[in-house]
Amino acid sequence: MHSSSYRRPLSLHRSAESGGRFGRLCANLGGGLSVVSLCIAVSFALPLHTASAAPTSPADPGKVLRYVIPAAETGFDPAMTRDLYSQVVNQSVFEPLFTYDYLARPAKLVPLTAEALPEVSADGKTYTIRLKKGIYFSADPAFNGKRRELTMADYVYSYKRLLDPILSSPQAWLLEGKVIGLDELATDARKTNRFNYDSNIHGLELLDRYTLRINLKQPDFNLGMILAHQPTGAMAREVVEKYRDAQGQVMANPVGTGAYLLTQWVRGSRIVLSANPDYRGYIWDFKAGSDPDDQRIVAQMQGKHMPQIGRIEISVMVEDQSRWLAFQKDEIDLFQLEGPLAPQALLDGKLKPELIKKGIQLSRIVDPEISYTYWNMRDPILGGMSKEKIALRRAIAMAHNVREEIKIVWNDEAIPLEYPIPPGVIGYDPNYKSSIQFEPDAANALLDKFGYKVGKDGWRTLPDGKPLQIRYTARADSLGQQQSEMWKKTYDLIHIHMLGDLKPFPDILKAEKQCQLQTRTAPWIADYPDGDNFMQLFYGPNIYQNNNGCSKIPEYDTLYAESQKMPASPERDVLYHKMARILEVYAPIRPGYARYRNMLAQPRVIGFKKHPILPIEWMYFDIEKRK
Repeated sequence: MHSSSYRRPLSLHRSAESGGRFGRLCANLGGGLSVVSLCIAVSFALPLHTASAAPTSPADPGKVLRYVIPAAETGFDPAMTRDLYSQVVNQSVFEPLFTYDYLARPAKLVPLTAEALPEVSADGKTYTIRLKKGIYFSADPAFNGKRRELTMADYVYSYKRLLDPILSSPQAWLLEGKVIGLDELATDARKTNRFNYDSNIHGLELLDRYTLRINLKQPDFNLGMILAHQPTGAMAREVVEKYRDAQGQVMANPVGTGAYLLTQWVRGSRIVLSANPDYRGYIWDFKAGSDPDDQRIVAQMQGKHMPQIGRIEISVMVEDQSRWLAFQKDEIDLFQLEGPLAPQALLDGKLKPELIKKGIQLSRIVDPEISYTYWNMRDPILGGMSKEKIALRRAIAMAHNVREEIKIVWNDEAIPLEYPIPPGVIGYDPNYKSSIQFEPDAANALLDKFGYKVGKDGWRTLPDGKPLQIRYTARADSLGQQQSEMWKKTYDLIHIHMLGDLKPFPDILKAEKQCQLQTRTAPWIADYPDGDNFMQLFYGPNIYQNNNGCSKIPEYDTLYAESQKMPASPERDVLYHKMARILEVYAPIRPGYARYRNMLAQPRVIGFKKHPILPIEWMYFDIEKRK
């Protein structure tokens, strides 16, 4: 999952208060003409959300959680979203078949809308899944006033959307090349300009209204985890057909079966979620794991009817210091303390005594993520497989001091990675040693050998004598500026002229998906806790999806395709080692680090624990009402 801090139109749902909350929001925004115009345009576009006559959600409207994200969301279509900050809404609204146990570590797959975990054939090619009965989508005009039950046909429809060529979903990789008949359906759609959603395919076999059998082209032992990932959440066809735009996307009208509804949205500024009155709820009954703090959480939460929190108010605050000051003033209940802010609250990885005295809580994990720098393999300066291009990328990789970056940019709130798979993920090897290390003298010698000469102005030229200039892209905020300065120091060490290029995060994602950036430090947080989720980042067929560096290395691609057929095993680990060495030889990337995730919570937050895979957890914890 792509994340800005590191790892997806203008019409909304109106609440059952006939837009009252949104009207108050507009009134509070002030009198600027652009804001007033925005509010008028949105209020006229809002389809009415009618409340259920018999609400079942145990959530208390008086319990409000105030949350903050450091970059703007991009929209709320599960098939189209690829950023972490949009996923906090998607996870709240849409439900995949499976999810993860709140407390279990390592992450443990559990049913969500499914009755049980999938029945998997011995060869890993057939999955049979049964759906719980009596789950309903939230009320929406798309359903013409009728209660709309969730069925397995909704999941089949949602999975097909991932492969619809009109959408060009960045999440197609989840099912591409796997399900019998699905790729062929997409191929036909490219020829006819129309995806046939009514076509029955053997790969998605509806045995009855509540039972789905998935038949795969080859073994896939990770499919259960993939079906727990937010892009596989169920969408209703009626909703898509009512609200889709010219590209087939439904980025502004999320309607699902989840615990929350989107009731306010001011793009890039404010998001409000309200408890879904029709949500079925559940009884909190998780078991304590090895973490000593789990016993406290169990004591606080055991037996509660969930969810408890009635309203989630999400603000977008780009600057670190603004988030920290808002938390200090008790304007935020829960937020992520990123590395640049760590000294404000932490000492040796623990809360400072003055914060403990105030009752502030810390949940701290090493994120299952890799922040890596890529060089665009399609770029005329950095890309290509000729010896001099490989030498250029390897030299840059060798000139970069990852440990210094961790210290300066992240205040030591990260651990260096030698391997493309991070800790906490199946396939991680703590003993692996990369052949790429910080060796600036050797990097300069390598550039000298391959004809990158230093001119009179002190900068190197290309082997043909033309200027050598590289553009490094980062987020347009203080963190991005620090990253850019750090990499400028790296390029200075080897006499290469670097230009900093600071862009808004949504613009970075858009350009990156089209292979338009030269180089960037890209973060990826695990979608599912298996090494496959990280090795796929560098797989050739995933260009325009998750392969940000647009690399296509035949040897790597062959081994990755072979690894996909294997369960987690020593044999698969051997392939992963070979693939990691190939990445070091051709240097399309430089593995960097995995950061600590420090979540700070006010004293009124009850039972919170950061989950390593789920983007958000507010359907699993509680909060006291503000006095």
